[in-house]
Amino acid sequence: MCGQSGFLVNVDILVPNQTRYLSLIGNICEQLAKQLDAFTGDRDVLAYHLNLAVTEAMANAIQYSSPGDAKNTVRVCIRIEDENLYVQVYDHGQGFDLNAVGTPDFTQLNERGRGLFFIRSVMDSVEYHKTECGNVLEMRKKLA
Repeated sequence: MCGQSGFLVNVDILVPNQTRYLSLIGNICEQLAKQLDAFTGDRDVLAYHLNLAVTEAMANAIQYSSPGDAKNTVRVCIRIEDENLYVQVYDHGQGFDLNAVGTPDFTQLNERGRGLFFIRSVMDSVEYHKTECGNVLEMRKKLA
């Protein structure tokens, strides 16, 4: 399960493995960020960062599992607990080694291969591993 006892917010979203759901999930993340009363920073920046990180993570999950196969799903869990925002994106792909993904070459015009760089840039921690439910990319953002 995504949530634990003691959380302040727990959102669990399951969508078909299709890119048409990216903007929906991004909008949910933005609205959630804009409603955080306890957050004293710039909520618009937080909303943008959360939208960017989650949509990039979802796009990767969709691309590297079975793209367009509607029987497969992507699950996004968002939890706010103890001044931290946690996001988990689950997929059913082959998985990868997060540590092997380096900084992209920005002198090249290639639009691919930059998502993890952006995610790492806007989140405080990023981890990836296999679970009994598939693969999970776990991201954390400190809210205090």
